[in-house]
Amino acid sequence: MESSEDTEEPPLPLALSSFQVSEEFGFLLPHPLTELPAPYGPWMELARQLPQLICSHQLRSQVHQMPQLSTQHLQGREELHLAHLVLSFITMGYVWQEGEEGTVQVLPRNLAVPYWEVSQALGLPPILSHADFVLANWRRKDPNGPLEMENLDTIISLPGGESLRGFILVTLLVEKAAVPGIKAIAGAVGAVLRGDGQRLHRALQELAGAIGAMGEALRRMHDYVDPEIFYSVIRIFLSGWKDNPAMPHGLIYEGVSPEPLAFSGGSAAQSSVLHACDELLSICHRQDTAAFLLRMRDYMPRPHRAFLRALRAAGPRELRAVAAGDARLRAAFNRCVGALTDFRTLHIAIVTKYIATAAAKARAGRAQPGAGSGPAAGRPPAALEAKGTGGSHIFSFLKSIRDTTREGMISV
Repeated sequence: MESSEDTEEPPLPLALSSFQVSEEFGFLLPHPLTELPAPYGPWMELARQLPQLICSHQLRSQVHQMPQLSTQHLQGREELHLAHLVLSFITMGYVWQEGEEGTVQVLPRNLAVPYWEVSQALGLPPILSHADFVLANWRRKDPNGPLEMENLDTIISLPGGESLRGFILVTLLVEKAAVPGIKAIAGAVGAVLRGDGQRLHRALQELAGAIGAMGEALRRMHDYVDPEIFYSVIRIFLSGWKDNPAMPHGLIYEGVSPEPLAFSGGSAAQSSVLHACDELLSICHRQDTAAFLLRMRDYMPRPHRAFLRALRAAGPRELRAVAAGDARLRAAFNRCVGALTDFRTLHIAIVTKYIATAAAKARAGRAQPGAGSGPAAGRPPAALEAKGTGGSHIFSFLKSIRDTTREGMISV
């Protein structure tokens, strides 16, 4: 009986497939392509060599020689996502090849125009985001093997070697761990609409378990990512040109806009998972924090933004009211809030290790004579020492989010 109940579709407003959310992969792009059609060989060729071209300071000259390709031969969601991934990585390498002191003001037309067109088709901004970096940047080594670290690899890479690979894939495994929770969120909304307290209780239990599993996956960052490599080599390539002192005027996309455009860099705040948890549990963040999180939704795939809007419209406040009136449901609801608070506390600890502590070591290193320059030489960036790559003041932002999450508990 229970298994047939579990496969029952949630009500139409939150049918996951309507929002390109997978029952198996959640917000991850299922089965990403690893090759573009033949006309796009020049893009793929550059993308495959990015770490070497950046470290030898040759990427910019290679981009200048690249033919300007039409995007008309790209067909379907998977090809567009791979094209966006490839052009995003090339763009970040082009902009940050010489570090924060050697940035450019113009993205050349042969890169900017197709990048803009693919971005428009997907409803994504023309910059590397979580949707590219993690959701669409994975493949199985053995196609029939499990979705586990040993059987996973990235499609496109940047400088940072095994630490970059680990950073991307651990984040991917956090997304994968969230899948039962995403299904539970849809199930919880359906249970409230049907007045089914038993199903609602089970959905809340599943959500709390999934958030706990996300934390276990996130802890693996310590095993796979070296803090000094993350801070000194990787992080700059995730940086954007909005709220970044290294690029205060933004970036001109030649052939697209004569005025510079400003976009935030990649950020965990661009993951739809935690936004969905906040919506279901009616977590109310403080005004400036909430505004930043809302802006980060512009960096999510269009259907995932629609899912979050539909979730809000489905009336999660009613769930909170129902849970408040039933001791068993209230306890299950508070377990979810507690698990989410713990996850955010863990995130603060990881950011402390990979940014604050690493920044202190980097400052000491910069004071030494003979420090190199640019990411190729491993010279760490200074412009974003206290900020996230998305542009937020990182510690006050993360602590505010954690504290307002904790305040979401239903008191007896």
